[in-house]
Amino acid sequence: MSDERKKVNREYKDRLFKLVFREKADLLQLYNAINGTNYDNPEDMEINTLEDAVYMGMKNDISFLVKNILNLYEHQSTYSPNLPLRGVFYFSDLYRKLVAEFDKDIYSSRQIKIPFPQFVVFYNGTKEQPERQILHLHNAFPDGINREDAALDCHAVVLNINCGHNKSIMKRCRRLEEYSLFIGRVREYTGQKMVIREAIDLAVEDCIREGILATVLKENREEVCSMLLTEYDEQSHIENEKEIAREEGREEGREEGIQKGIHMAALLAECLERDGRLQDLKLLSDKDEIIRLYKEYNLAEIEKC
Repeated sequence: MSDERKKVNREYKDRLFKLVFREKADLLQLYNAINGTNYDNPEDMEINTLEDAVYMGMKNDISFLVKNILNLYEHQSTYSPNLPLRGVFYFSDLYRKLVAEFDKDIYSSRQIKIPFPQFVVFYNGTKEQPERQILHLHNAFPDGINREDAALDCHAVVLNINCGHNKSIMKRCRRLEEYSLFIGRVREYTGQKMVIREAIDLAVEDCIREGILATVLKENREEVCSMLLTEYDEQSHIENEKEIAREEGREEGREEGIQKGIHMAALLAECLERDGRLQDLKLLSDKDEIIRLYKEYNLAEIEKC
């Protein structure tokens, strides 16, 4: 894949989630559903997403402030145990920005008050994951060290938002439920034997007709389709690359096995020569004879093969 193509894919990746929750009212509903709160004024929210922050090839989705709570929301279609490390990077940049904006002096003798951080990841990949799990940065630290003594930690709450999961949250946030239903419909149709673009168009048409993300899909149909096509293309590319790598690994393994076999045959032939039976090379296919030669000549080098 060309560098330009990769750039385009990075710009599109996971933007659909961001598009669905671009309105403060919808984002506040999502926040309330997760935290069990009942805030009703979207203007109490302050969006502070760092648009130029890119880690591991992906931009951050959404970050915002609500009542001194600093929230980082990420959508992921691929599970990664490294999400807490991403959180550390991003929260560090956010706090640096906040301190600078309010002209705080970190060398002051007075305690600087900062917002309480929350990191939530919305997972809707195809591999099975629990309803809810918490990933800790301290799991990445070396074994044998008391992790409670770590000067730094971060944890990410990962919520499975595939269809049928976290129903209580979905019930409190219809927008999230619709997003889950739409992605499920897209997967259902793209899994059938039809042209990908046609499958995506069909999923969009069905959801509009059924009132699932209807406004978003009507107003942004082409953009949504482009996002999905790009993501599908990228996933296909990744799978192809993995298969190529697996095949190369199998080929390397076969070649290594051949080389070891040649080496073993040479050593065993040397043993037969010591026995004065070099002419009986057919013995090399006799398993019992090979074992006897191992024992008699104590061929440690052969054992390594």
